[in-house]
Formats: sequence, structure tokens, C-alpha cells
Amino acid sequence: MGTPIRHIEGVMLSQALSSADSPLLRGDSRPVEWVVSPGYAEYAAAEAAMEARVAAIHAGEASERVWLLEHPALYTAGVSAKDEDLIDARFPVHRTGRGGQFTYHGPGQRVAYVMLDLAGRGRDVRGLVRGLERWIIGALAEFGVEGEVKEGRVGVWVTRKGPGWAREDKIAAIGVKVRRWVSFHGISLNVEPDLDHFGGIVPCGIREHGVTSLHDLGILASMDEVDAALRTSFERQFGPTVAGQP
Repeated sequence: MGTPIRHIEGVMLSQALSSADSPLLRGDSRPVEWVVSPGYAEYAAAEAAMEARVAAIHAGEASERVWLLEHPALYTAGVSAKDEDLIDARFPVHRTGRGGQFTYHGPGQRVAYVMLDLAGRGRDVRGLVRGLERWIIGALAEFGVEGEVKEGRVGVWVTRKGPGWAREDKIAAIGVKVRRWVSFHGISLNVEPDLDHFGGIVPCGIREHGVTSLHDLGILASMDEVDAALRTSFERQFGPTVAGQP
């Protein structure tokens, strides 16, 4: 399987990040623009929009942004993706510059692209990833779900137990890139995607564990309810938000 890695400004982070506290609040409390797009966003267009926004944030011409959306069914390959982990290219495959390996995006999965100016947030890349982990874990807690970070693995996991058995399934993925201290790409949280669609890849290069979703766990939350939980948890980790236009 190999050790999971993240690619950030040419630096390879070869270990999972702990949940140790690392504040990422801005000193000036300037709010982050919070945007929710309806429908399905085409991947290449979304990536181009992220690139443009990152450049504008770096130039001081735009505010930070969290962009929530859904994609049509597709696979993305991060900088550490291995060709053998693409089992069945049943959906379009997009090669991208984010950290990580193969992942799936599709209807019923909330994707959040996180464009933050780390120059005003301590220039702490590891702290950013820890903050993203805590963000997801906090949002899951709003629904009574205990999310966990596992040593040597990327993302957020849940432990499922029954009489005489237990297993760990992934519920959220994290893959980020940082350019000139501005972050982009971000997280994906499984709300109610078709979990069979993950079968075309080895998600994040991890073969021995499965994937799950809120609905798979019996939490029949709507996407709007998940968005509200994400916003509440985000503000605890990163500070205030203000509604923006898609």
C-alpha cells in the first residue's frame, strides 16, 4: 500500500497528521466567503475557477472562500496516484495536482473546496490539515457520529461494530494543495453517494478498509442539514463566514 502522502508546495508529508491543537484563526477576524452551488459542477471548470480564485487571493484582490458543491460521477487522481489502483474506469478520470491518490466524487457527496490565505493563518500547513480533520469530525458529531483520524491513513474514519466483529470505514477524504501560502482543493464527505461507485478504484490506495456514508450509517440527513453542520464546525476551527454568491 505504501505510506499516504500529501503534496504541498513541493513538500511530501509522509505521515498522518495528529489532531493536536493548532489554531488557524485570522488575527483580523475577516470572514470567509461561504458559497453553495446548486446542481452538479463540471470538474475541469471547477478546478479552473479554483485556480483563478487562488491567484486573486494571493494578489489581495479576493477574499478567502469555501465552495460547497457536488460533481457528476468521476474519479480524480492526486499526485501520488498509482495506475494499478484504477480498477475500472467506468467514469471520467481527472488527473489533478492535489495531494493524495485516487478518489471518487459524485451525486450525494458533499465536496468542499477550501481556499484560505495561510499567510494570515500562521503559515502552518500541517495545522491546516489538522484543522480540516477537526472540521469534519465536528460536523459528524452534530449527527452523533464519532469520526476518527487513524495513524498512517488520510481522511476521517468511523469504526463500526457488531456481535463479534468490528471494521473501520472511511467517511471523508482530504486532499489539499498550497500555492504561495493559499490553499485549494479540500475535502469530500459521503452523505448518500452510491457506494458501489467506489469499486472502480482503490480509494486513497487503501485496500484493506471500506467506505461508508451518513445514510449507510442510518443517519438520513439532507444535504442542507449537512451543509449547516459543516458551516457551524468550520467557524469553530477557522473563524466567521459570510454568505457569498455561486
